[in-house]
Amino acid sequence: MRRVVCCGLTTLDVTQVVDRVPAPDEKVVARSVAVDVGGPAANAARTVAALGHPATLVTALGAGPLADLARALLAAEGVEVVEIAADDGAPALSTVLVTAGTGARAVVSTNAVGRATSAPPGDVLDGAGALLVDGHLLAAQTALARGAGARGAAVLLDGGSWKPGLEDLLAHVDLALLSADFTLPEVTGARRRAGPDAVLDGVARLGPALVARSHGPDPIRVLAQGRRYGLPVPHVPAEEVVDTLGAGDVLHGATAMHLADGASWHDAVARGAQVASRSVRFAGALGWAAT
Repeated sequence: MRRVVCCGLTTLDVTQVVDRVPAPDEKVVARSVAVDVGGPAANAARTVAALGHPATLVTALGAGPLADLARALLAAEGVEVVEIAADDGAPALSTVLVTAGTGARAVVSTNAVGRATSAPPGDVLDGAGALLVDGHLLAAQTALARGAGARGAAVLLDGGSWKPGLEDLLAHVDLALLSADFTLPEVTGARRRAGPDAVLDGVARLGPALVARSHGPDPIRVLAQGRRYGLPVPHVPAEEVVDTLGAGDVLHGATAMHLADGASWHDAVARGAQVASRSVRFAGALGWAAT
């Protein structure tokens, strides 16, 4: 059982379930409220730990009570945290509105843009089977990705959106698993209208041997060494969807875990999709793990 290292964003999330997202200048009463850690890399690490595998999170929490709370929540779930913040600022904060009945979410986050980080420890990848990166904290992620191959660790990108400098990281990525919203700066206008594979082609040219793009409940589009196909996603009836928050992060975390265990890229993504589909039946990114 090889360890998974996740490097990237951790947020502290304030999540409120509402009947509908308020209009401008309108107030609504929430059905419930919860405070938890979030962020692509953090949720992926939590997923790995929930599935019974050792997980290390390389992230920038900083100092203060919010950072202490995030560390305590992660430690309680079995996630080892490696701090690389180069300042004493607080962690990123997200406000999440989840619409009851549909599971749709609206998120406002301070993100980690411009956050100063120190170099990750040289031994953080020792014994790791996979490295997950999310496009945040790019300098640290690129440094880790450069050395991952020599340690036998597959590099998986959680591609939520394009970020300046991502091309340098992609040169060291084995598998890029993109969101439906992901696009490249040059894939606009006529090229965007050419179809979804324009994004897969563009990312593949930057380095990854396999590029996949999720589309919610629709099949995952895959480009693997010139072969294109759709990977089916387990069906979840609309009436059973409770919360889509963090489903993409769960997909990436579960995929990384299976990669670390030696699964093929195809099987790792397919198994990750099974866990992600299960997760939308429960509240919160890790609600499924408590059952």
